[in-house]
Amino acid sequence: MGAEHGPVEYIVVAFPGSRFSGAIMPELKKLVDGGIVRIMDLAFVKRDDDGTVRFLELETVDAEEAALFADLDGEVGGLLSEEDLLLIAEEIPAGSSAALLVWENTWAAATVAAIREAGGVLVAHERVPVHVLEQDLLAISTAGAVS
Repeated sequence: MGAEHGPVEYIVVAFPGSRFSGAIMPELKKLVDGGIVRIMDLAFVKRDDDGTVRFLELETVDAEEAALFADLDGEVGGLLSEEDLLLIAEEIPAGSSAALLVWENTWAAATVAAIREAGGVLVAHERVPVHVLEQDLLAISTAGAVS
């Protein structure tokens, strides 16, 4: 079957007013350079003020925007389809843009292999949204303070 892979995830980050400064790139680069994640695809959706939608791959963005990603290693491309981008475009207000990022959690590949070698089968994998976790932790700390 070849090399084991970790779970693959994606995020969509919207930028109202199409204001992307690149401030998130140093943190993303740390994850890639540390072998924690591997970038698998990256694309951009822009909705102009008149509602016109454009899809951009990294190699088609202007030089200034592309420079923000220059130090980011990965095998970018091919996973996001036009259908994926169209679904995201429906959620972006006029005059805004979004970045779609697909990555592999490479840190988990060894665990995936160990599960398979032990005869295990993954039956569920969910991500708890940060706001839900924060609410739960606040409720726990508040209940502890009352007791």
